[in-house]
Amino acid sequence: MKYVQLRITGKVQGVWYRRWTVGQAKALGLNGWVRNRQDGSVEALVYGPADQVDALIAACHDGSPKARVESVTATPAEPEPVTGFQQRPTL
Repeated sequence: MKYVQLRITGKVQGVWYRRWTVGQAKALGLNGWVRNRQDGSVEALVYGPADQVDALIAACHDGSPKARVESVTATPAEPEPVTGFQQRPTL
C-alpha cells in the first residue's frame, strides 16, 4: 500500500476539482479524502496499491475539465483509517 498527501495548486477551486477527484479515486479503488484549503489549493490523502495511486497522481496534473493545474506535490503520508474516498469540508 502507498500513502501520499497531495497538494494541488492553480485554478482548482470552484471548478469541480474535488468532485472529479472523488470520482477518479473511486474508479481506481483508492481510499482517502480531498478538501479545499483556505490558501486556494486542494489537499488530498490517498492510499491504495502503488500503481493505482500513481495513476491518480498523474491524472491530477490535468484535473477536472475547467481546472488549470499549476503543480501537484506528492509527499509520503502517515496511514489514516479511511474506508472509501470522501470529500471533506474546507480547512
